[in-house]
Amino acid sequence: MKVCVVGGGSTYTPELIEGLLCRREELELHQIHLVDVDADRLGVLGPLARRMSERVDDAVSVVWGTDRRAGIANSTFVVSQMRVGGMAARERDEQLGREFGLVGQETVGVGGFAKALRTIPVALDIAADIERLAPDATLLNFTNPAGLVTEALCRHTDVTTIGLCNVPWTIKASVARALDVDPATVVFDYVGLNHLSWVRRVEVAGVDRTAEVLAGLRERVVRQTPDGDGEPSWTAEAIDTIAAIPNSYLRYYYETDAWVRHQSTRPTRASAVMALEESLLERYADPDLTGKPAELAERGGAYYSEAAAALMADIATDSGAIHVVNTPNHGAIPGLPGDDVVEVSAVVNASRIEPIHVPELRADVDALVRTVKDFELLTVQAAVDGDHDAAIRALITNPLGPSITRAPHVWNRLLELNAGLLGRLG
Repeated sequence: MKVCVVGGGSTYTPELIEGLLCRREELELHQIHLVDVDADRLGVLGPLARRMSERVDDAVSVVWGTDRRAGIANSTFVVSQMRVGGMAARERDEQLGREFGLVGQETVGVGGFAKALRTIPVALDIAADIERLAPDATLLNFTNPAGLVTEALCRHTDVTTIGLCNVPWTIKASVARALDVDPATVVFDYVGLNHLSWVRRVEVAGVDRTAEVLAGLRERVVRQTPDGDGEPSWTAEAIDTIAAIPNSYLRYYYETDAWVRHQSTRPTRASAVMALEESLLERYADPDLTGKPAELAERGGAYYSEAAAALMADIATDSGAIHVVNTPNHGAIPGLPGDDVVEVSAVVNASRIEPIHVPELRADVDALVRTVKDFELLTVQAAVDGDHDAAIRALITNPLGPSITRAPHVWNRLLELNAGLLGRLG
């Protein structure tokens, strides 16, 4: 098996390499091919990945280069973890929201919108390469905003595409620790969209333990002390109202005003990550480093390697395991169109991903999911067709977006900040 990693110069790459090497026998892995537009980064990450492989099993070769087509050719899996425009574009995305008194974040709101518009054209180009050079390959999309990019890929290509996020793994690991059980025994009723999801039911070995988990979460919320950064956090009353384990990104929707106030006095996350990445790259360049350094945990993305490598292994072995993925609904969530990409639990086999049907959404959850999905569909339309009117409608549909009178101003500023990076939009 050959695995191609698009965005192989990412500081996350050692996480993925570790996961792949741990499952090399299940995958019958023989080559990992890292691809990136940044040759300098590849010059650091490629040798580190090779050292990691040689330490574990020198039968797995690691190669790298800037030729995307060479990387994709004859691959079984293509992993997308790219960032179009780099961290500088992320900084602009976060500042865009702040400039207009909106949430400034890289995957939701106006920042996530800008990122999607930069990313979708490139993602579709990658899919076109896969169709020509590795037509039987599966594309695993980790590129954010993961659900929205996966939506575009599923609607506008014939490539088998699965969207992934580390958040479901993080929630499951947290629940397993709280209950002192093996994560493999935990099953979720997990519903929503990427970065807009709820765990409504928790079963352990077939026993419903939802009430216990929610009581524990409520208790921790009551006991918690504000962190040094003072981020808006959940309250006991909020947990009672939601009556589910909320995805942490839901705080942007449920506590929008608090987040806008918070970010007005804090540096962007992008600025902190840029400093951290500089330090990580220096660490990665050490010729004596042969494994994932502990410092990588500060970057975020816990369980990234588990989510990606475990899914690949379960597809390769036709395991029938359950994963939380971004995939077309196909009736899993009642009332939502079958071709809308949702984030749900699904049974994974070699030939298909079968989303597990769940009870209908509560009215308030349904309303938020449908509104954000409409925003996503308008965003895909804008990116694919170069439709400026659809882009402005997407902005005003987004619950974290501007008013209808300010939307054109936000749009013009977004165009200015992303000139030359938006495909057919400019």
